[in-house]
Amino acid sequence: MNYKDGKWAKKILELQNKDGSWGFFHTLSKPTSKQPMTTEQALRRLEILGFSINDIPIQKTVKYLHNCLIGKEKISDYYEKGSDWRSYLDLMLSTWINRFTSENKDANKISEKWREIINISFNEKQFNQQKYELMYNKILSPEKGKRIWGFMNFYGISILSNKLDVKIEEAFFDYVISYPSGIGYFGYNKPINNLPNEFKSKRTSDYLRMIELLISYTNKKCKEKLNFIKIWLENNQIDKNRWDLGKNSKDNILFPLSDSWRKDEDRIIDCSFIVNKIIKKL
Repeated sequence: MNYKDGKWAKKILELQNKDGSWGFFHTLSKPTSKQPMTTEQALRRLEILGFSINDIPIQKTVKYLHNCLIGKEKISDYYEKGSDWRSYLDLMLSTWINRFTSENKDANKISEKWREIINISFNEKQFNQQKYELMYNKILSPEKGKRIWGFMNFYGISILSNKLDVKIEEAFFDYVISYPSGIGYFGYNKPINNLPNEFKSKRTSDYLRMIELLISYTNKKCKEKLNFIKIWLENNQIDKNRWDLGKNSKDNILFPLSDSWRKDEDRIIDCSFIVNKIIKKL
């Protein structure tokens, strides 16, 4: 399926600024018609719709993100004064650059720092908070008194994909899928190994967005830890290789992909496209 020429993609691309941004990067408290989304929201949606580094709009944005990362430009977001904002900003920018290209040296330097922090934090095959804080302070050098950031969020999970030592990655994966409140920024505040109660729901679309993040890890043993999800998806087919998450799964992030869901069949096609893609990678 090609969703890149659909109305959702066109609507987003029409709002892109000349510098490659969509205004605010991470936080937008008061959306307007001229600025209804952040750069991050636009990127997330375009990625789901099939855009890659081969597309000029993405190339423009990646260049903009890189300029912000190296200090040539600044994002217009509010800086959180009580936290280690510089490290978090580096993490956010590098994560999105890495999602589209692995060839950016400055973004790769940030991912390497996080790889080192996590490798040491899990070197006893389980997470050690004291080691994490020690390595965070040693490697990222936050300002004294600033709150340090955790890694159980979209950025921390994404930037570490296929970067950790093999044995560490397996322990890390166990920690991630059993974490009590799930992965931050996805709206699914339960452990990943706790499946949604109702398949036809927005909870399931939130859940699948987390799974799409985890299936980027190619370690065979990590994939085996997600086999229960494959079984769950297969058990919820409406017929062979077809799924329906229902009207309430429309979250304007993962769904819709088609221009309209007025017809049930268009919704089923969208849902089946996403689920088949996940199963294939599982």
